[in-house]
Amino acid sequence: MLRLALILSLLSASLLLRAEEPEVEVKAYRGFYRFVDEYGDTCRMTVIRDIYVYPPLRFKNKKDEEFYWRTVRDVRKTLPYAKLAFSTLCETYEYIQTIPDAKRREAHLKRLEKDIFEQYKPAIKSMTKGQGKVMLKLINRETHQSTFNIVKAFLGSFRAGFWQTFGRFFGINIKQSWHPDRNKEDATIDRIATLIEQGAL
Repeated sequence: MLRLALILSLLSASLLLRAEEPEVEVKAYRGFYRFVDEYGDTCRMTVIRDIYVYPPLRFKNKKDEEFYWRTVRDVRKTLPYAKLAFSTLCETYEYIQTIPDAKRREAHLKRLEKDIFEQYKPAIKSMTKGQGKVMLKLINRETHQSTFNIVKAFLGSFRAGFWQTFGRFFGINIKQSWHPDRNKEDATIDRIATLIEQGAL
């Protein structure tokens, strides 16, 4: 079942994915541009990334504290895969738009699914069911759509429905939504992911 979580999340990855385990890259700034000021001097403007500051955590009990640190562990392990899924989703979408024939597109996506499974099998085996669930949440966070919708867009409604039904037998819902503003668990995952992206956790 953990194979399913990673296959679905990385279904749209390109064939040239890196073999090593991905990491979250922390960047202090988004970029820069140059401009000429009113005195004719050329200046450089560096655009700093947004920094989010959260209030200190106060746990109600030991169970809440354990949940938080378990979620930190799971997000740290799965966030790089969610980011990889997002970047390769964009690349793959652009690539398949260049293939005019529907049969060739389908064949390419089937090869891709097989290659991703073979390449990431060791990483998948080391993940728990909880980490699979967190990864699906993070993919939703990165792509602004559920894994179900991603699979549906690339492989069609029938295959997306099959994976959803199969996943439900193991307690994984690939249609799960992402609402950090209304769901406490989503808010915790979002906070942790943001702190990791800033290099603060």
